[in-house]
Amino acid sequence: MKTIAIIGAGESGLGAAMLAKRVGYGLFVSEKGMISAERKNLLEANGIPYEEGGHSEEKVLDADMIIKSPGIPNQVSIISKALDKGIAVVDELEFAHHFSNGKTIAITGTNGKTTTTLLTYHLLKSAGIDVGLAGNVGKSWAGQLIQGDHDWWVIECSSFQIDGMQAFRPDVAILTNITPDHLDRYEYQFDHYIASKFRLFQAQKQKDYSIFHAQDEGSKTGINRQKIRSQKLWISLEHEVENGAFVQDGEFVIRLKGEEIRVPANVLSIKGKHNQLNALFALTAARIAGASQEQIQAGIQSFENAPHRMEFVGEVDGVRFINDSKGTNVEATTYALESFDQPIVWIAGGVDKGNDYTRLKELVKNRVVALICLGKENQKLKTAFEQVIPEVSETEDIQEAVRRGLELAGSQGLVLLSPACASFDLFKNYEDRGNQFREAVQKLKIELNA
Repeated sequence: MKTIAIIGAGESGLGAAMLAKRVGYGLFVSEKGMISAERKNLLEANGIPYEEGGHSEEKVLDADMIIKSPGIPNQVSIISKALDKGIAVVDELEFAHHFSNGKTIAITGTNGKTTTTLLTYHLLKSAGIDVGLAGNVGKSWAGQLIQGDHDWWVIECSSFQIDGMQAFRPDVAILTNITPDHLDRYEYQFDHYIASKFRLFQAQKQKDYSIFHAQDEGSKTGINRQKIRSQKLWISLEHEVENGAFVQDGEFVIRLKGEEIRVPANVLSIKGKHNQLNALFALTAARIAGASQEQIQAGIQSFENAPHRMEFVGEVDGVRFINDSKGTNVEATTYALESFDQPIVWIAGGVDKGNDYTRLKELVKNRVVALICLGKENQKLKTAFEQVIPEVSETEDIQEAVRRGLELAGSQGLVLLSPACASFDLFKNYEDRGNQFREAVQKLKIELNA
């Protein structure tokens, strides 16, 4: 019997364990930290052996294959030793794809992948197509396959998940863009990060589709370095394309297999130039999957984006508050700042990931009236913008940041939380930061209306 060691007992690890058990593999789950009581109960109820608080090398390194959590880098000792022994180390998505007969739309990118994934899924589902959602958003693909398969799967893929892919072949592979991010995982080499993203296309065949942003320099670099066998489609906000999608005369235009459909761009329920890009990717994928023009138009009108992505969280004394806590890098924050014409009070800061703020300096001029640095170490942000933005201050209290934002915004202004940084100095994660921002806005509203 083939044996599998699963490293990490999170969502993906647990899903992989349940599927591996179902199909009859020998199995062992190893978690460096502590496993929650709920997950322990599930493992025990299914007769799956596990350990917590460390890895037993003799058990892990005796396995035929290792499925690891995407958050665990290959440089970790137990994984490094497994690779040295020639043990296959894969991701949950690589494992799961062997047990699905559905077609797959796999979506990656530094920015926009979650919105594109959720919109693509919504378009297919609202069109009546049998579709599932998995990967870096939603529940484990492997865990869902225990309950049943779908005709189509829309799968968000982080670079960490792609690193563990070998034979996974998406029918449609989308790359929204590539800008420097997570470079600590890739030896601070942007080229290594690009190579990771392009592993998504490695197993595709000529009948498959790959979709790229025509103006994205990182994507161009990867395309020039890697042979891609699939049919390339292009997305552009700047010019017409022969195969793919673009914007023309206020319409989304999708060209595929010699056919063209047009959908009014103003019916898109989410705003901003970056969301038009996301929509073009999603519309093209939905068209490949068989959605009609009427179904696509209805779908983009009814779509609601996930929290923490340009989310309107309230209005206080005429000032609108926008939660873009998911904006954890400079590129994402650029998109957010470009989306508004009125004066902006910008709340930013957190754990800097080697950010280069140069490209933001021209953008914030005459647009951002104040910067509130929300973090424990704000010197880099302050140095970058104190000569550019009229008012720069700092705090470690999100309620104070919200209150100060209201004071500085003026009657026609807007307060935007778009940190351009990770959240781990003051918050558990970007969701926690966004939730606390939303709660702070609501609390302020209640106080002023009391």
